[in-house]
Amino acid sequence: MTDVVDLFDIQYLWNLLAVLWFLLCWVGYTRYASWKARDTACLASVLHLYREDWMRRLLLRDNRVADASVIGNLERNASFFASSTLIILAGILTLLGSADRTVSILADLPFVMQPSRGLSELKLISLAVVFVYAFFTFSWCMRQYNFAAVLVGSAPMIGERHVGELERKAFAERAARVVSMAAHQFNQGLRSYYFGLAMLAWFINPWLFMLVTSGVVVVLYQREFHSDVLKVMVFTSTPQTEAPKDEGLGNP
Repeated sequence: MTDVVDLFDIQYLWNLLAVLWFLLCWVGYTRYASWKARDTACLASVLHLYREDWMRRLLLRDNRVADASVIGNLERNASFFASSTLIILAGILTLLGSADRTVSILADLPFVMQPSRGLSELKLISLAVVFVYAFFTFSWCMRQYNFAAVLVGSAPMIGERHVGELERKAFAERAARVVSMAAHQFNQGLRSYYFGLAMLAWFINPWLFMLVTSGVVVVLYQREFHSDVLKVMVFTSTPQTEAPKDEGLGNP
């Protein structure tokens, strides 16, 4: 009996440690990324600059059909993920109704730490919580893109002489900020998917769960702060230097 209790305590501690590490990685990386983005070029900060340019150029043309179409496409992306999240939640609830079969299937896999029914249900509930958060995040993203569409519709026209330059500049900054806020929510929802996929490793082994969670953080950091697409989009100033005197195809 003592051996059983000790085994239960060890499994409990391992799973508790894995969950704490999961939360630390998710919350910690989210806060770290927001803090680092204040003074470091990343996808979020660079794209915000592009959105400001977008809104300033929007004010220079009367035909805003293309701009409304872009916002509509962005909203549909969030709608797709919100719908997919509901399907995933339905699948998780189905697995909760057949927890015994889930335990028996997992027991046949290699390197799987034998879970109890209660622990398996707890893992499924935790996974459901992650995707519930993802659904609310994507749905709020959709609403913010709706707000951005309203702002585009209310943008002052070129011929409106009573609208000053300062007011146009303030509108461009405000509209770009709303679009960036919607994109931030979309990014949070995508992170939920990344960490939700990492949680699948928990059903095999808590140590594998912690390892995969750490790998997700590395992937997110690499993509947001050191990706090739960031290097292409980042604003770089080209110094005006004297042209080389030698002939050839060198850069001016």
